[in-house]
Amino acid sequence: MLMPTVLAAAEELAPLLFPPVVFAGIAIVAFTALGFVTWSFRDVANRHSNKTTKAGSDSHGAGH
Repeated sequence: MLMPTVLAAAEELAPLLFPPVVFAGIAIVAFTALGFVTWSFRDVANRHSNKTTKAGSDSHGAGH
């Protein structure tokens, strides 16, 4: 079965609410927002460096 035939048959059953370009725009906005949220949490572990020690073997085995 050819792809245009399948797409035409699917559109007859359930028409889209928006044109496909609008769905692409929504996806771009959503992924951009999620990317910004991910980017904003970069390097968060280093903000609280006093809670983790990068020193030698003094504190390594203390909590194990």
